[in-house]
Amino acid sequence: MSPFTGSAVRTSDWRHLRCDHADGVATVTLARPEKLNALTFGAYADLRDLLAELSRERTVRALVLAGEGRGFCSGGDVDEIIGATLSMDTAQLLDFNRMTGQVVRAIRECPFPVIAAVHGVAAGAGAVLALAADFRVADPSARFAFLFTRVGLSGGDMGAAYLLPRVVGLGRATRLLMLGESVRAPEAERIGLISELTDEGRADEAAQTLARRLADGPALAHAQTKALLTAELDMPLAASVELDASTQALLMNGEDYAEFHAAFTEKRPPKWRGR
Repeated sequence: MSPFTGSAVRTSDWRHLRCDHADGVATVTLARPEKLNALTFGAYADLRDLLAELSRERTVRALVLAGEGRGFCSGGDVDEIIGATLSMDTAQLLDFNRMTGQVVRAIRECPFPVIAAVHGVAAGAGAVLALAADFRVADPSARFAFLFTRVGLSGGDMGAAYLLPRVVGLGRATRLLMLGESVRAPEAERIGLISELTDEGRADEAAQTLARRLADGPALAHAQTKALLTAELDMPLAASVELDASTQALLMNGEDYAEFHAAFTEKRPPKWRGR
């Protein structure tokens, strides 16, 4: 995402979520615990816009996406979204569905790693938000459910049919998206849907530890690795190795690459600057 801005003012007043930012780590918390953090139109829009702002600011080196209360996110609010969409025309519905996809693109395209800290339910859109993250850190209470077919919609919502097969394989993705079955933490870890399974109640803490590790590392190298992982999903090998070569040549001209050599020579830890 471009760091350049127009005339619109930036804001720290996010009405549909909570954002805390300290020492390069941003923590974005879905904060409707009484509704299991069900998403509203405003929550989607705030997530989209917040990720764009944080990407432009270039002060975030890692982001944790968490849910307050008993679960991560139960998906779209039944009354405020599903009920409301029944009265929308096709143009309005297309605008809404494009917006939800923009949130997933923002998670995949932001120049810093995103870690989903999952406990309890991650259902529907909540499961896709976790899926879009670079890491999913979960405790034993976590359960993932891609429920879209159960409400009469395509399982390929918000990029799920693109992302899920690349994480768990086509066969498992077909089962999860077609049947909408719930996947509990042990199976989710076995099939690769969870990056790290923690002890009970420790997902948030473990996600923060991972975020700190990433934030203290070479931010530009992380950003480029994330960009290549996304870009090369659909590339032939020849294009991929050429993009890798171009990227490495640019990074080899960077300060962090020279800093590693200096630190190795001087037998000290590198002082990464993200440049």
